[in-house]
This record gives sequence, C-alpha cells and structure tokens, in this order.
Amino acid sequence: MTRHRTRVPAALATIARDVGSLLLVEAALMTLTVAVALGFREFHAALAFLLAGGITAGVGGAARLRFADAPDPRMKHGMVIAASGWFAVALFGSLGFFLTASLTPDGVAAGYVPAGASYSESSLRYFEHPLHALFESMSGWTGSGLTMAVHEPSLPHALQWWRSLIQWVGGVGVIVLTVSILSRPGSGSYALYRSETREEKIHPSVVSTVRTVWKIFVAYSVLAVVALFAAIHWTQDLSLFDAAWQALNHAMTGLSTGGFSVTDNSIATYDSPLIETVLLPIMALGAIAFPIHYGVLNGRDPRLLVSDLQTRWLFVLFAVGVVGLSAQNALVDPVAATAFDGSTDAVRDSTFQWISALSCTGFQSAPIGEWSPGGKLLVSVAMVIGGAAGSTVGGIKIVRAYTVARGIRWQFSRVFLPKSAVVNARIGDRVLDRGEMAREFSEAAIVTILWVILLVASSLVLVNASGADYASALFEVASAQGNVGLSAGITGPEMPAVAEGMFVLNMWVGRLEIIPVLVLARSVLYGLEP
Repeated sequence: MTRHRTRVPAALATIARDVGSLLLVEAALMTLTVAVALGFREFHAALAFLLAGGITAGVGGAARLRFADAPDPRMKHGMVIAASGWFAVALFGSLGFFLTASLTPDGVAAGYVPAGASYSESSLRYFEHPLHALFESMSGWTGSGLTMAVHEPSLPHALQWWRSLIQWVGGVGVIVLTVSILSRPGSGSYALYRSETREEKIHPSVVSTVRTVWKIFVAYSVLAVVALFAAIHWTQDLSLFDAAWQALNHAMTGLSTGGFSVTDNSIATYDSPLIETVLLPIMALGAIAFPIHYGVLNGRDPRLLVSDLQTRWLFVLFAVGVVGLSAQNALVDPVAATAFDGSTDAVRDSTFQWISALSCTGFQSAPIGEWSPGGKLLVSVAMVIGGAAGSTVGGIKIVRAYTVARGIRWQFSRVFLPKSAVVNARIGDRVLDRGEMAREFSEAAIVTILWVILLVASSLVLVNASGADYASALFEVASAQGNVGLSAGITGPEMPAVAEGMFVLNMWVGRLEIIPVLVLARSVLYGLEP
C-alpha cells in the first residue's frame, strides 16, 4: 500500500520551516547553558537544559527538515513568522525554568540561598508553576525585565545565565540572530528582518547587515563588562569571581536594554553612584539605532549623533526628562519626600530611573512604588515613548512619536491653505510630499493608537484584578508593554493569574509592535493564502 503525505499549504510550510529554524537556534543556546550548569556543578539544571534543548531541537529540527523545500517568505509570511516565532521561543524557553525547578530537590534548591540572607527559600521554587516559567521566559526574550524571581541571587547560576543570555539575544532580535546564522543572501531574509520591526539596513545585504549588528553588539558588550567589573570591584566587597559574574550579567542585560538582574533589588543593591554612572552610557548605547553606531564607529560621520533625528531627540528627551522628573521628585512631590534623603538623592535617582525608563532597560535604583502618581506618570510617558527604532528598545519609538506629532501639525496647517497649495513636510533629512506624508502619518498613528488602546484597556483590567490604584496599574502595564521592566510592586508570583497572563500578552505584543500579532490573529481566523 502506498503512503501519501498530507499536502501542507505552501504558506504554512514556509512558516513552520522558519519557526523551526528559530527553535534550532534556541536549542543551541540551551546546549551552551548545559555547559554553564556543568561548570558550576549544578547537575539538576544541566539535566533540565539537556532535556529542554532536546525537546526544542526535536520539534525545530523536524519542522525544518519536513518543510525544507518550502518557498521563501513574503512580507505577510514574515510577520506571521515573527509573531509565532517569538511566542514559540518564549514557550520552549520556559522549559528551562520549569524543568530546572521540577528536577531540583528542595534540599538542593535551599542550598542556592546565599549565606546570611533574610529569606530561606529559593526563588527557583516559583518556576514549578508553568505560568510563572512562561512569564519569565517571555520577559527575557522580549527584553522586558519584569520577573517572578523575588530573590534572584537564590537562583542557580545556570538560570541566572539563561535569563541574561535570552535578554542579550532577544535585545538584538532572535530572528536577526537566526538570519545571521542560517540565512543566505536573497533567501527571504529581508521579509524576516522587516517583520521584526526593523527598517534601516547598514549594508545592501540583510545578512551582512545583521552580522555587522552583532559585531557591534559583541564589541560593546565586552567594553561594558570591563567597565562594570572595574566599578563593582572598586565599590563592593565581593570576590573577583562574584564581581566578574555580576558585571557579565548586568552588562548583557543593560546593553540589550533588558533589565534582568542577579542581585536583590536590582541596581539599588549596590547603592553606588559610580556603578549607576557607569550604567548610564551602557543603557543609552542600547537605545541608539545600530546604523548610527556603525556610521560613527566606521569613521564616516561622528556628527550623526547630532544630525540623526532619533538620536538628537533621544538626547533632548534624556535632558528634559531628567530635569522634569528631578523637579517633580525633589520640589513638587510631597509624597516622594519620604523616599529620598534630600534633593541630591532625588536628582540622582530621578536621573537613573528616567534614562532606565526611556532606554527601556528597566534597571531600578529607587523604590518607585513609594513615588506619588506624578512621578509614576512621568516615568510611564518615558516607557511608552522608548528610544530609537533600529535599536534594542521597546515602546512606540521616537521616530513614530515624532511622525505623529509632526503629522498633526501638518494636518492642522493644511486647514488654512487652499486645496491647490503644495504642502510638503520634513521628517529628519527627508522631504515628503502630501501623499508620502499622509501615508507615513497614517501608519505611525495606527500603531500608536492601537498601542495606547491596549495600554489603557490592560490598565483597567489590572486595576480590577489587583485592586491597585490606576497610576500604579498604568505604570506597570506601560513597563510590560514597553518591554522595560520597572515595577511599582505589582508584578510578582502572588499577582492574579489573569493579570500575569495579560502581561505575557502585553510583553509579546509590545516587542512586535502589534501589527505582526494582528496579522497572525487574522491568519488563524481566515487563513494566510489569498
């Protein structure tokens, strides 16, 4: 009897093959984590990541092999691949958390709690809950930084490393990594590159572009590790190894604007102006578009830092926001006075938190939960805007916010002119005619409106689910959806399951800027083929 394979639609085959490729890359990262676990003699974690990597490689390899002859993706396929691929890597990435927690005996887990700690139970135990494991994985891959690990130092080194690694890879983009490893020129790479909310290319070839991006990112990472190690070793009473370990992890999550930490209370644990000062340029570098880094480092035009629209406005927003938030916390806000020792302390914390928020990093140096609604609202605005498109940040991006503001002004100016008048608009160094400006304004406005609608709706859900005040709920949702990671104290293993599940959605949608997720939803309902 002849066996026949069921014919899979070409579009679905393309999507399955490329999502399988993403999972193969993730499996390779899990294999690397097995080596880290063995190096620390964390055998239960090593077994967990070996199993997780095997499952992930099995599923990904089967999909890639089964549909190896599928056609190259078009743009609509790229969006579905991006949306489903990001969710798939988060789902399979959660296996590392879940299996490590499930396979590690209580006695071994208790041994991970640092000596002299005020708590006795390892945060590893929280990841026995599948939703907590998925939350942590989604937060890591999307660079969000919100966490279910109440006490990060009580996690095995393998999980600390895995959290940092997935933020480091996810900051640049898991699809960008896959394109750089597996794709060949002209193989649909541009559709995948664009689907991950990226526009500008450094080189004509997308594969060359993403490899250059990774070279820049790795070089910055090495410099960040060295600078942070010097600062931590100088200011903290730690062994050389502990200083190096903390520098490595914080450099990875700082430059990727992810925000996961390996210390209790994030950067506030250090209480060090020097460490905070070293982190400021690291976070800022992650918020600048990679083509600008390439232009400056390649010696072509250092003036790009001033002439580029997004970079110029990033520095302006840094300066204006620091002044505004410092004034709010030091002079205007009577509630925040209890959280500060004085105006100098208020300026220091406001500076760090504003840059952490606008760069979407999420490192925390202050008890933001104790701030008044005014301070939380200002930081929420920063998290909504985010840094430059083409960088590692979340939010709606500076160029989109600028386009919306410029488009409103342009539309208003047309009211007072005759229909025959030629009205051009300037966006950066580009001069757009009426049709071009209308198209760009519409695209930016649609994404922004959808983003804000989801933000407001999710905030209302969180208020009803958790009983939090609206300012805190808005802050927490802006942090999740903007892929930031700052918290007013709502996020944690005790939060309502409906709120936790909603945050998984917010982080996923926020990383992809909504449209790819909507395309995926439409494809599920109506099919992708014409």
